Amino acid sequence: MKFTCSDTSRSVAKAFAALFIGLSVCVTCYAADTNNPDVNHYAFANYIGSGIYRASGQNAAVVNIPFAFDIEESEDHVLTLRLPISLGFFDYSFSDLPEGELPDNVGTMTITPGIEYKWFYDEQLTLESYLDLGYGHNFSNSSNVGIFSTGISALYEVAEPKYTPIWVNRVYYAGYKSSINDSSESYSVLQTGLDFGVGQHWDWGEYTVEPRLFVAGRWYFNKLKFITPLDDDLQTSSTYEIGATLALSKPLGWGWFSTDRFGVSYQTDGELQVWRLIFEFPM
Repeated sequence: MKFTCSDTSRSVAKAFAALFIGLSVCVTCYAADTNNPDVNHYAFANYIGSGIYRASGQNAAVVNIPFAFDIEESEDHVLTLRLPISLGFFDYSFSDLPEGELPDNVGTMTITPGIEYKWFYDEQLTLESYLDLGYGHNFSNSSNVGIFSTGISALYEVAEPKYTPIWVNRVYYAGYKSSINDSSESYSVLQTGLDFGVGQHWDWGEYTVEPRLFVAGRWYFNKLKFITPLDDDLQTSSTYEIGATLALSKPLGWGWFSTDRFGVSYQTDGELQVWRLIFEFPM
């Protein structure tokens, strides 16, 4: 079994593994005010996934571009160099999409190069690990952050040929240090979820397309704070997500950028609302 999608998920573990940390990033990105001390959580943008995030009546959008290419590949492992770029946009919501409006300018940018190792233990189990060292810039106040992240995960393909369910467990850590007052923050998360087909396929040119659904839960080892400048900060200890994707039989893309998944999901903890656009394996 080989997962060819270039995902901002990473990692190696045999029954546990990582997150969709996304929330922390964007929600803090909402602080577009240049007088705000620092919208620091944008440092985690690569780990939250592309999407439109809403909390305390504020909106922000994140776009992840998962550039990657394989350095070494064999029957039992793949070593990949990842060069993802994440862009954050303030005050952008789904209501802007039908009108064809695009964000006016980029609010934040992160570049988090890293190494990812996948080990195909057998036909059903894939173990992953990754290490990232990156950089981020907030254009609203000209601050910078240094970013570090590492994680392990296990992906197990259940022997059910009609629905081909994949059980995903991840654990990962991410942290940053800001140029503003040398402030720093970190978090770690446990994620588990199931991705499965609906028993249907169709052909699209040279591609076979399969609709798939997924459910996921994420538990933060310490409560995660989402900074919102116009209201009280939000804290969450867990989030839940449901979504749907279209899986392609082979990657579609150009050069370093390619993906075999497209989809959308909804994530919440009761107060935080996240509509995520998916261009990768969803968990």
